[in-house]
Amino acid sequence: MKFTNYCLSSEGAEVILATSSDEKYPPENIVDGRSETFWTTTGMFPQEFIISFHKCVTISKLTVQCYLVQVLRIEKSVSQDPVDFEQCIERELQFKEGELQTEEFSFPEIQATYLRFIILSAFDAFVSVHKMIAEGIVKDI
Repeated sequence: MKFTNYCLSSEGAEVILATSSDEKYPPENIVDGRSETFWTTTGMFPQEFIISFHKCVTISKLTVQCYLVQVLRIEKSVSQDPVDFEQCIERELQFKEGELQTEEFSFPEIQATYLRFIILSAFDAFVSVHKMIAEGIVKDI
């Protein structure tokens, strides 16, 4: 069985909504697979973004690489449209000055066609999201 990262544009993942956008740091950077590029928020919280997988995927582990995020909530949807989200997890993240936060979320396998990430609060006025890794296997609905 081969595990894959479904949060990559090369796997068909797409950021279909982001509550803020800066042309230098667009939301698409979240799914390009590189830590050097990122999406940045432009002010107030909460901020959120939604990743679409274009098919139902089964995820066993999520890794989020970000900076200055204090509280993060992750929700999933298996609908054909980005509606009917259910909360998977909410966690307060640890912050170390000058270091990217790499937070792993392990749970029993979840199925999702969409994941919504809500940044509820931050350690500063702006945060950045660098990379998402959603490990899992494809299952047909």
